[in-house]
Amino acid sequence: MRPAPELQQHIGYMFRNAELLERALTHRSYANENRLSEHNERMEFLGDSVLNLVVSERLMNDLPGSSEGDLSRIRAAVVSEPSLAAVAREIGLGDYLLLGRGEEQTGGRDKDSLLADSLEALVASLYLDGGIERAGAFIIRFFDDTIRKARTTGGTSDYKTEIQERCQERLKTLPEYRVVSETGPDHQKQFEVELSVRGEVYGRGTGRSKKEAEQRAAREALEKLSSSSR
Repeated sequence: MRPAPELQQHIGYMFRNAELLERALTHRSYANENRLSEHNERMEFLGDSVLNLVVSERLMNDLPGSSEGDLSRIRAAVVSEPSLAAVAREIGLGDYLLLGRGEEQTGGRDKDSLLADSLEALVASLYLDGGIERAGAFIIRFFDDTIRKARTTGGTSDYKTEIQERCQERLKTLPEYRVVSETGPDHQKQFEVELSVRGEVYGRGTGRSKKEAEQRAAREALEKLSSSSR
């Protein structure tokens, strides 16, 4: 694991209270194994709110003529699990996480859900140490491309509509979605959804809402359909 000072250098902020950064990097699995009372789940909750606030203000300023629905859809794309995980990978966040042995062995450092949660915790630590100005500067710097792409596309791609049209056209039937599992606390639920066509599983997806998980399952199903038609 690379030293945390390198992470601070990468994001352009040196913490006054290093304990806040350490807590943001501490996964529950590590805390349980080492009998620590603090880990990053509560910070995820705060970081999620800070992210939404900063991104909302940016979109309000950038898109003065957009409706509430348009703004909500674009913001959802910006703060979605895949987007957060992509930013986490950009800054190499996985290298610095404190994980338990089980998470380490199952590739926790590169799991979208774990990376997204840890990025939220990092945003919270920036907010607690340097205020909204420092947290906001980090968000705008590292989410700028994501925000611009989401503005261009108008939000999340609608894979569900596309897979429905493909199934009707090619298979003369509709896809079915089933929630396989729900994990995590109420404020940080993770849903796993399975998409099947005529009883055959074509895609699986996870997300912070059923809709997001369904979209990711639909995207995987589209890839499978595309490869099978070649």
